[in-house]
Amino acid sequence: MKDYIIENFSGVMSLGDRTAESFFLNIIVALVIGMVIYIAYRATYTGVAYSKRFNISLVMMTLISTMVMTVISNNIALSLGMVGALSIVRFRTAVKDARDTAFIFWTIAVGICCGVSQYTIAALGTIVLLLFLIIMGQVHEDGKYMLIIRCTSASVKAAESVVFNYIRRPQLRVRNEKQLTAELIYEIGARPLKKALDANEEHLLDKLLAIEGVETANLVSQTDDFSR
Repeated sequence: MKDYIIENFSGVMSLGDRTAESFFLNIIVALVIGMVIYIAYRATYTGVAYSKRFNISLVMMTLISTMVMTVISNNIALSLGMVGALSIVRFRTAVKDARDTAFIFWTIAVGICCGVSQYTIAALGTIVLLLFLIIMGQVHEDGKYMLIIRCTSASVKAAESVVFNYIRRPQLRVRNEKQLTAELIYEIGARPLKKALDANEEHLLDKLLAIEGVETANLVSQTDDFSR
């Protein structure tokens, strides 16, 4: 009876050809690199709606991938069974940003490397990606603003004249007109707007609101392409 218990207990503590110690090492390394990915995502996020839950999910995906790879790495039958099980899973959550998809693949790749104890590949790959993010983060991208003007139909020409005299080459994106009212939406680069504000004593919005018939004039920061 004693030999039977010891034999079964040893089977539980043995993960195929891997020991429990190696599994815990895999998990710890995956957790450390997962936290590095967590910090990288938080530090490089440039959107307007940062999701802490999604960022935590990235760390969880790293650990889950590590556990899955630890189980199936030395067992072909389990590998095929896992492929079949995962093929029936349907994820309904839409990933709106391609950058988030890249981070998901990053966590899965790290999990796979840690699951087969390839810590060097996981660490070097993470370092290269971090350097890439740092380098690309130094490239200044000209931000964009959306100028939204709501006015009467009679004051449209006056509003357009102010915008074109104040801003260099504004792009008209939307123009909605009704019998009595109109709405104009312009796309303005951050640099031309800054130069115009520095060169003029009066703010663009103040000039627009001074026009008779202009009800509202708003500047909205834009982080993505408006045409999406």
